[in-house]
Amino acid sequence: MQMVFQDPYSSLNPRMTVAQLIGEALLVHRLVGSRPAARTRSAELLETVGLSAADLDRHPHSFSGGQRQRIAIARTLAVRPQLLICDEPVSSLDVSVQAQVLNLFKDLRTEFGVAILFIAHDLAVVRYLCERIAVMRSGRIVELGDRVQVYEHPQHPYTRALLDAVPVPDPAVARERMRALTADPTLLDRTD
Repeated sequence: MQMVFQDPYSSLNPRMTVAQLIGEALLVHRLVGSRPAARTRSAELLETVGLSAADLDRHPHSFSGGQRQRIAIARTLAVRPQLLICDEPVSSLDVSVQAQVLNLFKDLRTEFGVAILFIAHDLAVVRYLCERIAVMRSGRIVELGDRVQVYEHPQHPYTRALLDAVPVPDPAVARERMRALTADPTLLDRTD
């Protein structure tokens, strides 16, 4: 199991090069036998996430947020995890970069056969990436189902309220949703 954190700025040691950041896990877990082998494998992993082997000797501060997140993802893949836990991994990224990183997660899921537990508040991101969804409220799962079931046929009032809170471009629809939400204040207090 490996974890991809929300903030790529603080999840990478600024004193280490990219080669050191990725290679450390390979050496500690004895997945390679030498530093040159760790460097070679680190270059392969960088290319897997859309960066170049030429970036190995650079430090994290010289990369954009999206590139740093790609480095963090490459580091997690070094130990060949069966599960990636991703805690809001695209929330601090620009929308265009978010799309690239989300597509990368989809590709990695297929290419590496890794399961991804994706924690997010952005419902559009969840809908795009996730096959099964658990809706949590106050630390409890209130609804669990596949993407179609949760988004098109939500069962729990809290799930419906979350979906209804997503902005829509039509002001009349938005006003109607707001009326429905405020008509029954107990709707959002229910925890079952």
